[in-house]
Amino acid sequence: MKTEIRFPLTTIGRRNTGFTLIELLVVIAIIAILAGMLLPALGKAKAKAHGIACLNNGRQMTLAWKLYVDDSDDFLPQSYGPNEWVHGSLNFSGSNRSNWDIEQDITKSLLWDYCGGSPGVWKCPADKSTVTVSGTVRPRVRSLSMNGWFNSTDVQGFGAGFRIYKKSSDLIEPGPSATWLFMDEREDSMNDGEMVVGMSGYPDRPQAWKLVDYPASYHNNAGGLSFADGHSEIKKWTDPRTMPALTKGQLIPLNVASPNNQDALWLMERSTRKVN
Repeated sequence: MKTEIRFPLTTIGRRNTGFTLIELLVVIAIIAILAGMLLPALGKAKAKAHGIACLNNGRQMTLAWKLYVDDSDDFLPQSYGPNEWVHGSLNFSGSNRSNWDIEQDITKSLLWDYCGGSPGVWKCPADKSTVTVSGTVRPRVRSLSMNGWFNSTDVQGFGAGFRIYKKSSDLIEPGPSATWLFMDEREDSMNDGEMVVGMSGYPDRPQAWKLVDYPASYHNNAGGLSFADGHSEIKKWTDPRTMPALTKGQLIPLNVASPNNQDALWLMERSTRKVN
């Protein structure tokens, strides 16, 4: 006689697939460790990508500027004035279309056709400034500003006796490769199309140095610039006064004394020179 042995299904034929509390805690801890290792690297990679895009934007806008100058008998577009390279002044008001509508100013810019009609080159990808328009949050359209010493009508008050470049042939000192043309300006400093580097006290009276407008520092305390010869750089700022705390949606006080600020000196050395 054959004897059949049966086992309860609760013990044989069904496997327990759950985790114990200890196992879950170990998995969570491993995930946390991996995240802690990977996230900084991902953040640096993202910042690096933004920096590369920023450099490319500066080069593209400088090329557009060069093409315009070549078509204009060597005369430069104004950084500020009736024939300025771009009209409009930015702030944080949704009622100001210059903030968020490229059709307001940018598509009418002297350089628009020369930059391939691409609105992306007008703004650093790391600039996340916005305005609210009828309840909708919209990105602002521009972070690039032009060197105020390029054919501006109002820059004389920021350094008497310094050269205002009106033709590209005027770029004899410090020369095209050492004279910045476009720069990303801080979102709370951005207004019109020019960025003024004040020359008060240059070069040997550091107590008189100022920051008139503020450069951006979106790339780990560094900002993007392009130069009149066509190359671009990311400049690391070293003085905390160049990078004051940002209050979203508010403009910063401008034309502020900044004695002995080496960032101010760096900018002055690459902006203009005394007229001989």
